[in-house]
Amino acid sequence: MYDSGTRDRALALMRQGIPNRVVAHELGVPRGTVGWWRHEDRKRRGEVYERPNDCPKCTNHAFDQQAYAYLLGLYLGDGHIISKPKQHHLSIFCAETWPGLIDEAEAAMRAVMALPSVKRRHKKGCAEVKSYTKHWTCMLPQHGPGKKHDRVIALKPWQQQIVDEFPWEFVRGLVHSDGCRITNWTTKIVGGERRRYEYPRYFFTNKSDDIRRLFTDTLDQLGVAWRQTNAWNISVARRASVALMDAHVGPKY
Repeated sequence: MYDSGTRDRALALMRQGIPNRVVAHELGVPRGTVGWWRHEDRKRRGEVYERPNDCPKCTNHAFDQQAYAYLLGLYLGDGHIISKPKQHHLSIFCAETWPGLIDEAEAAMRAVMALPSVKRRHKKGCAEVKSYTKHWTCMLPQHGPGKKHDRVIALKPWQQQIVDEFPWEFVRGLVHSDGCRITNWTTKIVGGERRRYEYPRYFFTNKSDDIRRLFTDTLDQLGVAWRQTNAWNISVARRASVALMDAHVGPKY
């Protein structure tokens, strides 16, 4: 229980536009309590609260398209959207082995839409980066029921335009989600002696024919040689193409 003076001071601060978390810290009151006071104050005054909306598709304002191309790649690889009446969020799953990737996923979400809250949920060996707003379905219209490889995945014209402008960011997002850079090795006879020979290569693995096609079409646009090694796997192994990938994509970190 808190005295009326504390509550009145909290309401006075909130009516000045100060966020709940700042008011809670300033007065030493739990954030949930401050949120309840704000809710009751609005209800008593008949004030209708409208959640701020910075969705680029709904508001037609500019957004970071380079960050979007990377986020689109991450989403098509290891992302999903929950869209229910009382639950809306975009999730990107990242192995905890790659803390830099986790940071980049969060930064990309914030760069595309700054207002929604972003949180990290750590599981065993994995981090789920979550951004809470129903408007991710506007920005990622590939959302739908079931698994991605069981339905058609096609970019909208405005998305394709962004990918065409920032193809390396799109490829980078796909590789950082469902790809890897590894070092292969083989042996050769040199001067009559068998020697070990190592070389780097990139792999991208995805069950969706459509997503693999988006990846390879973009590689073709960039002049990167590739080949399909099995039903789900794309390999980039030629030296010049690996050098291009190293310059613009690089390994996870």
